Amino acid sequence: MIAVAGGGAFGTALAVALALDGKSVTLWARDPIAVKTMQDTALNSRLPDITLPTLISVTNDLNDLFAADIILLATPAQSLRGFLTEHADHLAGKSLIACCKGIDLTTMTGPVDTIRKAVPSATAGILTGPSFAADIARGLPTALTLACADEDKCTVLQTVLSTQTLRLYRTTDTIGAQLGGAMKNVMAIVCGVCMGAGLGESARAALITRGFAEMQRLATRLGADPDTLHGLSGFGDLALTCTSDQSRNYRYGQAIGSGKQFDKSITVEGAATAQAVQKLAKSLDIDLPICTVAADLSMDKTDVATALKSLLSRPLKEE
Repeated sequence: MIAVAGGGAFGTALAVALALDGKSVTLWARDPIAVKTMQDTALNSRLPDITLPTLISVTNDLNDLFAADIILLATPAQSLRGFLTEHADHLAGKSLIACCKGIDLTTMTGPVDTIRKAVPSATAGILTGPSFAADIARGLPTALTLACADEDKCTVLQTVLSTQTLRLYRTTDTIGAQLGGAMKNVMAIVCGVCMGAGLGESARAALITRGFAEMQRLATRLGADPDTLHGLSGFGDLALTCTSDQSRNYRYGQAIGSGKQFDKSITVEGAATAQAVQKLAKSLDIDLPICTVAADLSMDKTDVATALKSLLSRPLKEE
């Protein structure tokens, strides 16, 4: 049995994709009002024009969630540890697949490591890669990375969770998959700043290129396979998130770059991740200038002109 924890756009989209493929899915959401609306109308305001298939059972009863053997955790990265810690006894022994992208600000760990620490007996994995909730829910072709250290269990999960339009490619490199998904959000913020400030697409291309180098620098230092960053969870997700207005992190950066206000109710995983990466880089003595700029901008420690000047005045050197 499959369940999704989190009734936001992405969690709902995953439930829709699985249900359209003929799988029964439990969709758990915390907000009873939102749950009642979905039960009564088969609609979620986060995904306009998408009708929830009848194979989705929407609930706010945790017992329904805990009845599943496979649970997709579509909760914000900064909320994941609290949810797992609170319900660790009920989640023991299950397959827990994180569907969020970020680094915990307190523990400096990614979602898979967070799961392992909070629920040691669980099979921990992450589903990540270039995807937007609306595309998944509409049945548009999407390819993602499923990372799990246990290759046999990863193969089983790959088969169970793949659909005709949602294609999963497996890896045992959870470090690379976690960091690729987390850091691309940081790069998307700075690319958004670049475009919002009117620096143009050539400058954005340079930021994507150098940002990818920073992703590789940190990931390999922490033990990732460099090839993982060249795949869906790294370069693929980076290319999508840094170039599309559908990306919340990119839109957040655009707002900063153009001096506009951004809706504070929208979760921007890259802001907290940038701050976490900045701390990691300092502790490891790694130079990550783009991540540093993203962190400083998200905490109002610098202004756009100063931040962009710091990147443009980097020393000239061999590529």
